Amino acid sequence: MNPSEDGPKREVRGALVKVLVHRRTDRGMRLEEHAARCVRRGEVHELVTTDQWDPRPGARIDRVGFLGFAELACGGVIDRGDLVRIGQTTVGTVLGFDACHLPNHYNILIHTPGPVSGRDLGLQPEAPVVFVQGRPGEPGTGPATPGTPAPGGS
Repeated sequence: MNPSEDGPKREVRGALVKVLVHRRTDRGMRLEEHAARCVRRGEVHELVTTDQWDPRPGARIDRVGFLGFAELACGGVIDRGDLVRIGQTTVGTVLGFDACHLPNHYNILIHTPGPVSGRDLGLQPEAPVVFVQGRPGEPGTGPATPGTPAPGGS
């Protein structure tokens, strides 16, 4: 992702369709080389948290918490550095993608202070999921402590 080529974009919105409640310390996910992925309306992708921040292609991600699966209500682009909100909670920042389950779904890796599951955040099916444009280190776009209100109350 080249900041000089990165213009504004719309939010990608969806809803949780299944909550996951487990964590692992040996998952072995591999970060895809691409910092951005186009997504389509109706696709279902898995949301996975990690405290590891290594954006190198092929980086191994072991410490993970599983939030759940989200169905997307609109197409768009999800970029490394986007904020992820579920309901009124800012969960964290997109690290990247693991494609081990393609063509079924992506694992969207979300950087958080520690791996958290859907149970840890009290998630429920149909909770709104939003990916909001941002970059790590910019005010308001860094990883948030799980359970904190989303800026602006949305």
